[in-house]
Amino acid sequence: MANRYQATQIGYVVIITLAIPIVAVIIAGSTGIYHWAMLAISAFQLILIALFGTLTVKIEDEDLKIHFGLGLIRKSFPLNEIKSTDIVKNKWYYGWGIRFTPHGWLYNVSGYMAVEIDMKGTIKYRIGTNQPDELKKAIDRARA
Repeated sequence: MANRYQATQIGYVVIITLAIPIVAVIIAGSTGIYHWAMLAISAFQLILIALFGTLTVKIEDEDLKIHFGLGLIRKSFPLNEIKSTDIVKNKWYYGWGIRFTPHGWLYNVSGYMAVEIDMKGTIKYRIGTNQPDELKKAIDRARA
């Protein structure tokens, strides 16, 4: 399995936003104030951090692969099905995570920059990255 590119983007804002209430529960627990709902919400937030805290992009063999966090949520794009790539800036209100936007599906954990891939015969996808130039070059090189 030839690995031609790999980069992981960390969603610091997502992680911090989800971690603050967890810290509050820990502090409350140290004073003896625990409620089952607080523990349940904290557990759910920890799961969200593990699932959506990072976005890893890889180019391996004949595929562009992405996965969030631990890798349970993933998608693969055959390189020979990619028609074109372009560096784009997402609107702030497109948000983070997996979203359907007016430009197709967005996979993002941080920031507004992305590489848009136009697939043959299907809709477009946007992959969030803090290295848009490098990702676009890597995809274009792998397609050649």
